[in-house]
Amino acid sequence: MTAAGLPMAVPAQGLPPRVRVHEVGARDGLQNEKGVVPTEVKAEFIHRLADAGLTTVEATSFVHPKWVPQLADAERLFPLLGDLQGIHLPVLVPNDRGLDRALALGAHRVAVFASATESFAKANLNRTVDEALAMFAPVVSRAREQQVHVRGYLSMCFGDPWEGPVPVAQVVRVCRALLDMGCDELSLGDTIGVATPGHVQALLAALNEEGVPTDRVGVHFHDTYGQALANTLAALQHGVTTVDASAGGLGGCPYAKSATGNLATEDLVWMLHGLGIDTGVDLGALAATSAWMADQLGRPSPSRTVRALTAGSHEEQANSHQEQ
Repeated sequence: MTAAGLPMAVPAQGLPPRVRVHEVGARDGLQNEKGVVPTEVKAEFIHRLADAGLTTVEATSFVHPKWVPQLADAERLFPLLGDLQGIHLPVLVPNDRGLDRALALGAHRVAVFASATESFAKANLNRTVDEALAMFAPVVSRAREQQVHVRGYLSMCFGDPWEGPVPVAQVVRVCRALLDMGCDELSLGDTIGVATPGHVQALLAALNEEGVPTDRVGVHFHDTYGQALANTLAALQHGVTTVDASAGGLGGCPYAKSATGNLATEDLVWMLHGLGIDTGVDLGALAATSAWMADQLGRPSPSRTVRALTAGSHEEQANSHQEQ
C-alpha cells in the first residue's frame, strides 16, 4: 500500500483503460434498511458521492410507497439534487405511473427491473416474466419518446433461491427482449451472489452470440459467497466497462432473503485502481462518505476497504495525539 492509503497500480493485460462505476447505494442500498433514512441525509449522501467523483448515482425509486416505504420520499428528494451538474441521477420506474412521476420532476434517466426467472417475477412484480415485459414495453417506449435514457435491470441472472441455477439461454432471451423494446443498456444482476467467473464469461459470450454487444451490458454482483470481485474481473476481461456497486456495501434484495450486500464501491475501486484502471473516483473521499453514512445508520460499514482505510486514519490520529 502506498503512503496515501492507495494500492500500487500494476496494470494487467487485456483490461479496459476506464470503468464507469454505476453507484446504487442511495437507492438499492437504502431501500433495504429497516428504518427510514431522513430525506436530508439521503440528499447529503448523494452530494458526497458526487463530490467523491462518481458520475452516475442512482437516486431513488418511483415505486408505490406501500412496496418500498424507505423510498417513499422520492418527490421530496429529487428536487434537492437539482444543483448537481454533470451527474447522472437514474431512478427506478416500475410502470407508467412511476414514469409519470419521474418525468414530472425532470428525470433524464430511468430504469425498469425485470427477472430472468418466473419465481422471482412473481415475488417481485406479481407477474410472469412475459407479463412483466409487456408491462415495461410502453414505459420504455414513452421514455424513449421523451429522449430519456432507459436501463434494463435483470435479476436472477445466475441463480434463483426457488429455482436454483438459471439456464444461460433463459437469461439471454429476456436480455434480448429488453434491448428489442428499446432499453439503452442492461444490468446483469447476480441477485443472490451465486455466480462464479466461468459462469459470468459464459453468459457474456452467449449474449454476444445473440447480437448483444458488450458495451450495452453492465454487471451487478452481490458478495454473498465472496465472489463479487472475482466475477467483476471476469467481466472486465470480457470487455465490460460498466460495473454496479454500492457505497460501503449497503443493500441486498427485499424479495430474496438469501441476497446479502452488494459489491462495495470502495472494494471495487481499490481493485480497479490497483489494476491501473481509471474510474475518476477519489477513494479516500468515497471511504469517508461511506464511514459517514455508516454513522448515520448506527453500524460499521460492511466494506473491507472502508474498514481498513478508516482504521488507518484512526491509528494516525492516535499517534498524532501521543506525539503532542
